[in-house]
Amino acid sequence: MTTSPTPPTTRTKVLLVDDHDLIRKGLRHAFERDRQFEVVGEAATAAEGVRQAGALQPDVVIMDLRLPDGSGLEATRALRKASSTMGIVVLTMYAGDDQLFGALEAGASAFVPKTAPADEVVAAARHAASSPSAFTAADLAEAMKRRLAPSGPQLSPREGQVLRLLADGMSVAGIAKQLFVSESTAKTHISKLYEKLGAANRAQALMTALRLGLLEAPDAPKF
Repeated sequence: MTTSPTPPTTRTKVLLVDDHDLIRKGLRHAFERDRQFEVVGEAATAAEGVRQAGALQPDVVIMDLRLPDGSGLEATRALRKASSTMGIVVLTMYAGDDQLFGALEAGASAFVPKTAPADEVVAAARHAASSPSAFTAADLAEAMKRRLAPSGPQLSPREGQVLRLLADGMSVAGIAKQLFVSESTAKTHISKLYEKLGAANRAQALMTALRLGLLEAPDAPKF
């Protein structure tokens, strides 16, 4: 009985875009160790990367963030506009939250710092090939927490009470009586509130609180 030969497995085609020869060589070596991938091209500029991507139609592009002729994010936007199925891994030395969210908004599939091991880049490419529209990054969850964290001064419940009483026009003595504390304690609360708001007096504190959304603006007069 004759057995038919096993058909060759289709490899995932990868294009490397980075202006450093050593980084491209290191990435090529990492991908060539994995039989799933085939490096089909290299580019050292954003323009050349976009051109080669159009000509070679790789499954995954590894895109450096900073390139001699422009931003890798702009190149990523161009690639994503041209194809919804191409995987794009943004690779960068500057792995801050702004860069991470910039990659996400540009349509990248993954974000990897250059300080990460080469195996992480390969893993990101594997993800990008299978789920090009699903963004992944090692620090994504923490970055989301940082972005969603409230900005500006955070007032304690007591300081919030003091702020509202100041907005009502109450004096120090009135605030102390309302909160059942001594005038000295009321002054301490007011002083801490001013410090958090960067204010020197009641008027500045109220204006800053309105601007930050810590107080609601008084209702406009009804006619």
